[in-house]
Amino acid sequence: MCGIIGIVGVSPAAERLVESLRRLEYRGYDSAGVATVVDGKLERRRAPGKLKNLDAVLEADPLPGDTGIGHTRWATHGAPTTENAHPHIVGRVAVVHNGIIENFAELKAELQAEGRVFHSQTDTEVVAHLMDRALGQGLAPLNAFKDTLDRLTGAYALCVLVAGEKPAILGARLGPPLVVGHGDGEMYLGSDAIAVGPFTNRVTYLEDGDYVLIDHDSALIFDQAGRRANRPVHTVAASSALVERGAYRHFMAKEIHEQPDACQHTLATYIDPVARTARAPGGFDFGEITRLQIVACGTAYYAGLTAKYLFERYAGLPVDVEVASEFRYRDPAISAGTMALAISQSGETADTLAALRWCKAQGLTTAALVNAHQSSMAREADLMWPTNAGPEIGVASTKAFTAQLSALSALVIAAGVQRGRIDAAEEARLVQLLMEAPRLIGEAIKLEPRIKALAYDLAKATDVLYLGRGALYPLALEGALKLKEISYIHAEGYAAGELKHGPIALVDERTPVVVLAPTDALTEKTVSNMQEVAARGAPIVMVTDEGGAPHAPILSDVLIGPTCDPFIAPLVYAPPMQLLAYHVAVHKGTDVDQPRNLAKSVTVE
Repeated sequence: MCGIIGIVGVSPAAERLVESLRRLEYRGYDSAGVATVVDGKLERRRAPGKLKNLDAVLEADPLPGDTGIGHTRWATHGAPTTENAHPHIVGRVAVVHNGIIENFAELKAELQAEGRVFHSQTDTEVVAHLMDRALGQGLAPLNAFKDTLDRLTGAYALCVLVAGEKPAILGARLGPPLVVGHGDGEMYLGSDAIAVGPFTNRVTYLEDGDYVLIDHDSALIFDQAGRRANRPVHTVAASSALVERGAYRHFMAKEIHEQPDACQHTLATYIDPVARTARAPGGFDFGEITRLQIVACGTAYYAGLTAKYLFERYAGLPVDVEVASEFRYRDPAISAGTMALAISQSGETADTLAALRWCKAQGLTTAALVNAHQSSMAREADLMWPTNAGPEIGVASTKAFTAQLSALSALVIAAGVQRGRIDAAEEARLVQLLMEAPRLIGEAIKLEPRIKALAYDLAKATDVLYLGRGALYPLALEGALKLKEISYIHAEGYAAGELKHGPIALVDERTPVVVLAPTDALTEKTVSNMQEVAARGAPIVMVTDEGGAPHAPILSDVLIGPTCDPFIAPLVYAPPMQLLAYHVAVHKGTDVDQPRNLAKSVTVE
């Protein structure tokens, strides 16, 4: 979603604000702007489109001032125009905002009835008017801010700059994350640690409902009830501050190639490579539960679907997997002995976080599988199960997905042992397979030149089908999602056995079909489904191994990946699906890292 940065500084702020916003491009945006206090008055510069457009505005009309706020906006209310770009200024108040003010229409009508004039279609401008009105009533900035917050319904991260006061910035968080950065004679507010990373590695994570006043040297934090709150200062890893594309054309390409390391780093938390054993961090015992409820969205949901196959086969543990946005609204029936597991890269996904909170309120034991270890889900769940993918900048998830699969696969082994379904010899065998996975992922990535060549023809398609069976069916769904996300080609994933129950009607010579068929117990059946497609003239891309290659239909394109045990096949064959989508998108000339209409972290509904 939108990116936020605020600086109470001792040197010109505008250039540094833009530097931070550049770090936040991965969140997705369609306009940007900055505002500072200059000689006691507010000034701002805004532009629709990418940051280069804001750069051009600042070059033509520089913006002085040592204290300021900045924003990259992902449009919700109102088109991505200069007028709708943040910051919004009303009187002495400048506001940037991530989230949705649900009662903005009522508030706007109230303010307009008082004679106030609005200049944008955004919900955010209401906040600026409310704050300006409260200041006009004689309230001090902190009190005016609290008065404003009490009028808002919805989800928000806010950063407010008030002119005419000593240098200070106000911030509040209810839903979307917001952090305080601690510097030397300077203080910062940002959407996450990456936002303040260019300036400091010392951050405080605001809790839900918190609001804060920062000046040059301190942060006064209050909880939602207005009580002073003592939130700890954390030292974050240097990687949060250093995110560069390196020699790669796109962050997505870089992150695909980082997957062997992401897998290895994640597995280090879950397996003992010497003893060949697996563990569930936090000492959790899967033998004490009767069912696992997984909630997630998007790519994380497909990781959860993959885990269902593995948990049920290897650990005998029944698993339900649901899209969080549906789960939270359908009054689900939860049985005693159920554990809830939320999966999210950011740990801030609004629907998943709400589902986790609902499960926790029902008295369930909760766990969060997250890449952001200080995120809301990580802090609120009973157990935090980390992935160690490092910062993922490309909007379309790649290394975060394989890190999730890595952690879930290790948890499956731990669960199987605890539930008496896996003996010591089988545990050692499965752990050894996971230890081989980083190397095999690297081998799968070496298919890139062949994949790049195939992408040329696939890019001409308007519809593509993906087929898989067993634990590779969720990977077919994920492959189709990746193609949709970044190339804008319509694609659907199906269980191969379901093809003849309807989807085969879509198949003709203009509909490429990607078939995931590395050797396993279901290969023969998958090949049979593939032959049904071939008989109808569809172009076929078969993704398989040496054992499966001889079964490829005549004239099909064959990608021969590493031979591996079916237990780790979803891990090993994920990169070819990502690379296929990536090279199709590159050939089509789309914005690979920041595809249209998408944001990295969906922190509002």
